Amino acid sequence: MQPSNASQASGSRAASPNTQAAAATPASAPTGPSLYLIPCYLDPQSLAPLPAYLLDAVKACQVFFVENQRSARRYLKALWKEMVIDDYEWYTIHKAEEEVKSAFRQRLKEGKTIGLISEAGCPGIADPGQLLTEVAHQAGVPVRPLVGPSSILLALMASGLNGQQFSFVGYLPVDVAGRAKSIKDLEAESIRLNSTQIFIETPYRNNQLIETLLATCRPTTRLCIAANLTAPNEYIRTQTVVQWKQTGLPNLHKMPAIFCLLA
Repeated sequence: MQPSNASQASGSRAASPNTQAAAATPASAPTGPSLYLIPCYLDPQSLAPLPAYLLDAVKACQVFFVENQRSARRYLKALWKEMVIDDYEWYTIHKAEEEVKSAFRQRLKEGKTIGLISEAGCPGIADPGQLLTEVAHQAGVPVRPLVGPSSILLALMASGLNGQQFSFVGYLPVDVAGRAKSIKDLEAESIRLNSTQIFIETPYRNNQLIETLLATCRPTTRLCIAANLTAPNEYIRTQTVVQWKQTGLPNLHKMPAIFCLLA
């Protein structure tokens, strides 16, 4: 697989950026191949939740494997305006097909420092990047996870629900009957284990999911809805199902949201 917009001197500018010394490095400087898991913003207008030391990791990399090249480049330019994008090798992860894994292994063999960036939040969490991280472990290469915003953990933190026992189950079924059955199963599991159940939906189907939740769950089940996390219009609220029915529902159409349920 050929890299996108690669330069022969891909690491030169990363080693000598035209910028003032920043925060402390996230780990000791790499002496061989390594993988940095670089968190991304949840909202493009909100860089404040990103720690300053991410920039040091970006400058240490020569190659980037990303979910979406266009948005990843825009993100890194927002972090580091002096960055010359074409000085780096770029690969799109997609679902980490064998071709991408092969390119990843080859760059590790060449001793490259690689940055892995997902579309939003933390690489490897509800994200295809986990497969490349597995390859790094198989190759015996250091993996360095960096601190950054995770919508899943931020929602759980703010929910007031059980943070000692919880499960993230990803997307629920699309069809109404399958979705209702899945919700009933999650509610039963929550009762059995006193466990918070965390899930997501495609943003344009959020409102339908909420309607199914209120029609399916017990009146006393607690539901947290957390939308647009870290954005100026962030919305987080936890109520019982009966309270949601009384107060009315937010319009979450096309808004990224996390749902937490505790029965």
